[in-house]
Amino acid sequence: MHFFVGSDHAAIELRGSITQHLIGAGHTAEEIGPRAGERVDYPDQAAIVARHVASDPGTKGILVCGTGIGMSIAANKIPGIRAALVHDPFTAEMAAMHNDANVLCLGARLLADAYVLHLIDIWLETEFEARHSTRLSKIATLETSS
Repeated sequence: MHFFVGSDHAAIELRGSITQHLIGAGHTAEEIGPRAGERVDYPDQAAIVARHVASDPGTKGILVCGTGIGMSIAANKIPGIRAALVHDPFTAEMAAMHNDANVLCLGARLLADAYVLHLIDIWLETEFEARHSTRLSKIATLETSS
């Protein structure tokens, strides 16, 4: 699978660790975000990743900032995105199993790097349960209604 891995300046190192972890697991990954020493606004990075994922349903995104909160809010503004902020194994599993999240959001200032990689693995190893498809359709309807 191909991943877009984005961050703001608070998570540059973690973004690199995530990318290497994904590549080591046999995936492809493209990093989006600043270089060391650059400052950027998280909504801009979230929008880039979310637009890539929304335009290519065969991909997924991972976004990291200080808390993951801003990234998840911004990414969810893009139609077709189901960005989930996760912070423990249960939320990582449910993001996949119940919500079919196509973007995972994490907080670099809250979670240790190894723990983040563990949560990503849980998300990737968990299959979506199709019985939740009706709920996802209702979410998609919200994107087009006023």
